[in-house]
Amino acid sequence: MFNDFPLLLLLLVGICAATVILLVGLRMTVLADRIADRTGFGEAVVGGVLLGAATSFSGTIVSLTAALDGRASLAFSNGIGGIAAQTAFLAIADIVYRRANLEHAAAEIANVFQCGVLLALLAIPFAASTTPEVALWGIHPASFLLVVVYAYGVAATARLREKPMWRPVETDETRADEPEVDDTTDKPARWLLMWFLLLMVFLGLAGWAISQIGNQLTDRLGLSASLVGALVTAVITSLPELVTTVAAVRRGALQLAVGGIIGGNTFDILFLTISDAGYRRGSIYHAVSSQDLFWLAVGMLMTAVLLLGLIFREKQGPGSIGRESLTLLCIYGAAVAVQAFS
Repeated sequence: MFNDFPLLLLLLVGICAATVILLVGLRMTVLADRIADRTGFGEAVVGGVLLGAATSFSGTIVSLTAALDGRASLAFSNGIGGIAAQTAFLAIADIVYRRANLEHAAAEIANVFQCGVLLALLAIPFAASTTPEVALWGIHPASFLLVVVYAYGVAATARLREKPMWRPVETDETRADEPEVDDTTDKPARWLLMWFLLLMVFLGLAGWAISQIGNQLTDRLGLSASLVGALVTAVITSLPELVTTVAAVRRGALQLAVGGIIGGNTFDILFLTISDAGYRRGSIYHAVSSQDLFWLAVGMLMTAVLLLGLIFREKQGPGSIGRESLTLLCIYGAAVAVQAFS
């Protein structure tokens, strides 16, 4: 469909798709906050599971489409590059929240636990790439393991909220997760969920357009698929996370902001399962390059820094943001520079 489009028109379509992703992501933040209040699940759980999965939907379509087209590197780097970009977005949200370090104010055990789950998930594809190439129904066993670990993480996170075994120390800057006056658990959330699902459809369509544009940029400009995946399609399809995180911070829904990023990152790992199923030329973990695995290592490093920041809970750092936020921005900036000039 996009083969005959001139480059200028192709870029215009990309801008339109990115705009749709931005606007839809903004609306989904408001809905997710209200759903969290009405269902009683809380901002961290809804942000980590529902909002995280929904805002990643456009990226899912990009990775699946690329895999079906036989573009393993684009499919892989789109998901993993998005994890690095989205974690950097959390540092931007920390800059927006001027009262204190965001990781200090948004103290929540569910977010700490999900960071641990994310680290485990990131280690699985790394290990799979070093093992012999095997497949079950054309899919590497690591892809099935990713789904199992993700499902366990979701169930355990919900259980942690009901019966937490650890609680953060309350300070004058700790922001509690409290429902809005107009949204209580005695009000049904089904209409909010229906609107939420409808918005996901628009994200999916925008994601399909972005995937086609990514393919065209790779072919026409002779760019590395890993570069396009990690720094173009991944960043564009991660825009909902940027919008929803900043919007959540401005609404005072701090746990939703942090949980949305971590949950989105956790869900993004499942891009690899979907991509492996769509890639019919063997295991996707053995079809990628060292540049793709580089972004996997970057994602692990940034997640570890975020986890330490959530545990340490520095109240104030340089420029009223946490040192972990500053470190995250430096790591991501360095990674972009390495990728761009390698």
